[in-house]
Amino acid sequence: MAGGAAKYRHLSRKSSHRQALLRNLVTSLFTHESITTTWAKAKEAQRLAEKLITLGKRNTEASRKSALATFYTPHSILPKLFGPLRERYANRPGGYTRVLRVEAKKDDQAESAILELVDGPKDMRFALTARTIARQRAQGFDTLNEITALNVRKVTRFRDGGVDALETAVQKLKLSGHGEKSASIGSDDGEGEGFGWKGRKQKVKKVKKVKKAPLA
Repeated sequence: MAGGAAKYRHLSRKSSHRQALLRNLVTSLFTHESITTTWAKAKEAQRLAEKLITLGKRNTEASRKSALATFYTPHSILPKLFGPLRERYANRPGGYTRVLRVEAKKDDQAESAILELVDGPKDMRFALTARTIARQRAQGFDTLNEITALNVRKVTRFRDGGVDALETAVQKLKLSGHGEKSASIGSDDGEGEGFGWKGRKQKVKKVKKVKKAPLA
């Protein structure tokens, strides 16, 4: 409709170039299960990825032909789409992908994001939830707070063996020492070492209190 709002992002490209870009993005997504790109590209690729997983769940001759025409490397991805991914999302009604905003590496860079397949080996929310639980246990908290409990329900609801898988991930973090070191980031000399969510060491400084001089 002339003058109306666009139903999709043009991504500053012609139609053929835009389709080629999205095909390349979803091919990388289904190969690696997680990609980093701009926010606009991630949102458009997410729409196409959701449709492809729906085709995989239908598992018909027509859906296979549509998927075959989309991927750049269909012979390596189609068995995954109509096999493990179809089984992974069999009971999930939708929401097979997730877009997470990330900080841009440069000031003049476009807004960045991570596009990932949920309930997979690279599910970032699942990993962050496991790390949070491990840290809270190391600090001696037996009860999860409201936000963590909500995330636990989200990451385990449709995952096969979700609760057991989450507990296994938490135990691995405890054995590696990430949970304990995250809990004790301070030391007597005012500095300590902690671990970020990617396991990178970071310096943590205590804020020294300044005594105010008494009023005359």
